[in-house]
Amino acid sequence: MRVSVFLMALCMPFLVFAQKTKKADKVLIKNLQEHIQYLASDALQGRRAGSVGEELAVDYIVRAYQKTGLKPAGENGFVQSFPIDEGKKWASNAFLEINNQVPVIQKDFFPLSNSASGAFQSDAAIVLNEAKQVWFKDVGEVLEDNQSNPHFDLTDWLYKTTTEVKAKGATALFLFNNSALVDNIQFNKYDTSKILELPVVYFTKEGFANFFKDETGTYEVEANIQFDHPKRTAHNVVAYIDNNATNTVVLGAHLDHLGYNEDKHGLDLNNDIHNGADDNASGTAALMELAKGLAKKSPKNNNYLIIHFSGEELGLLGSKYWLDHPSMQVNFNYMINMDMVGRYDTTRKLTVGGYGTSANWSSILKNISTDLITHYDSAGTGPSDHASFYRKDMPVLFMFTGSHSDYHKSTDDADKINYAGEAAIVRYVQDIVHAADGLGKFDFLKTREQSMGKSTKFSVSLGVMPDYAFTGTGVRIEGSSAGKLGEKLGLKQGDVLLQVGDYKLIDVMSYMQALGKFKKGDKTTLVIKRDKDELTFDIQF
Repeated sequence: MRVSVFLMALCMPFLVFAQKTKKADKVLIKNLQEHIQYLASDALQGRRAGSVGEELAVDYIVRAYQKTGLKPAGENGFVQSFPIDEGKKWASNAFLEINNQVPVIQKDFFPLSNSASGAFQSDAAIVLNEAKQVWFKDVGEVLEDNQSNPHFDLTDWLYKTTTEVKAKGATALFLFNNSALVDNIQFNKYDTSKILELPVVYFTKEGFANFFKDETGTYEVEANIQFDHPKRTAHNVVAYIDNNATNTVVLGAHLDHLGYNEDKHGLDLNNDIHNGADDNASGTAALMELAKGLAKKSPKNNNYLIIHFSGEELGLLGSKYWLDHPSMQVNFNYMINMDMVGRYDTTRKLTVGGYGTSANWSSILKNISTDLITHYDSAGTGPSDHASFYRKDMPVLFMFTGSHSDYHKSTDDADKINYAGEAAIVRYVQDIVHAADGLGKFDFLKTREQSMGKSTKFSVSLGVMPDYAFTGTGVRIEGSSAGKLGEKLGLKQGDVLLQVGDYKLIDVMSYMQALGKFKKGDKTTLVIKRDKDELTFDIQF
C-alpha cells in the first residue's frame, strides 16, 4: 500500500479511481448495477439454495453466458444439479396437546429424532405408570443414580427403557430432567440411528414446569408424533473457456443467499426477504463480468472454468459437490473466489485471502498497480468456497471487502453497493489473471487455518476447521491449525468430534454452543471417533 494512496483515500468519502472514468469502466459499472439490482431484487426471494428464486438466478446467469458465447460445462448444459438433505422435521400434521393446551416445539418440548412415529390419546400421571397410558421418566434421577458408573450410556438406557415400558403397555414415553446434571438430549435432524420402540418426547425444564405443575395430577394427552424428511435440489452454473492449454484456472462465486431465513442463518431473526446484495449478488455479478471479458479475450496459457456455486450458505455444499462430482476433468492450476466484494470504501479494505497458498502470489500481487487499499491474508481456508479447493491442495485467492452491519440481514440491499469500488475489484482480478498467465503450473503451500465464519468469535477454540457438509452425528474436521490445540492433540482430517466435557456434539451448531460453555484455562475432556475407534483426550483450553 502506497502512503500517497492512503492519504488520498482519507480525503474522499468514496474512492474515485480515476479523474475521468473510462468509457469501458462506465459500461462495467452499469452492468454490475443491472446484475445486482436484479439478483438482489424481491422477485428472486433471497435466492435460497434449491428455491424458485435460486432457479431464477441460475436462468439469468445462463442466458448471459449463452449470449456471451461461453461453452457450457455443467451436466445439463450450464447447470449441475445436486441434492440438499434438509433432515428430519416436525411434520405439518404432527401435534401435541396436554389438557387441551399446546406446548411450543423446541421451547417447551421436542420429540427425540429417533422417536417412533404414531398417534395416541391417553391419560398420563407422573407418579403412576399404567398400561395404555403415557409413562414418565426423570432423566436427571437416572444420571444421578449412575454418576459413579463409568460404563453408563444414556443412549443405551433409552433403547432398553423404551423396550421395557412398551412391553408393560405404555403408549409413549415422556422424558424430563429435574436435576442440575447435563443430559445432552438434543434433536439431531440427520439422525440415522435405530428407531426407538415408542414415541418419545423430551420436555425442557420450562416446558415441564408449565405443563405439569402438579406431580400428583392426571393429565389428558393427545398427540400425533410424525416427521417429514424434505429434500430439495440446488444448482451450480458451470461455463468453460477452452484455450487448449495444459492447465485450467477456476474462477468462482456463490449465487445463493438466505431466502426468507427458512434455514435460520439470518442474524436479524426475522422472516423478511434476505436479498443478499453484497452476499453474494456482488460476487456473482463480478464473476459474470470477469467471464464476459475473458470470453472476448483471454490469456492463452490457461483454460478458464467459471463456476457459480449454490449452497454456500449451508456449508459450501455446491463447491464440495462439484469437487466430488466434477462436471468435467481438468488439470487445476489455481482458483480465485469472490464473495462479498460490494462494500469497498475508505474504511473497509479489500482483503486478499490465500496469499500464502503459492509462492507465485507474492511476485504477482506486488507488481500490480492499483488504487485499491488491500490487506493480504495468508490463510487458504475461510468461510467461503475457495476453502473447498484449498482442501484439495490448490492455490487460492479470496476477494472480500469485509463484513458489515447488514451481513446476513434483510437490509443487505442493492442501494448500499459501491459499484465503482466493485468495478475496480473486477479490474484488479483481471490484472491478476493476466499476470499469472505466463508462470506455468503454480506450486501449492499449506497455510494457517482461518476462523469458522465471517463474523463468528469464540473465547476458546480447538483450532480445527469443521466439515460443514457432514451429515452424520458429531463434527467431522477437515484439518487443524498449526500450533493450535487440535494439532497438539494430534487431531487429523476425518476425525469426528463427539463430545466436549459434558456436552455431546450432534452438529456444528451444538459444537459452537459447547465452546461457549468454556473459558480460557478450563480443563475438560474431548471424545472423538477415528475410523472405528473412540478416543478420549484430556484437554486444557
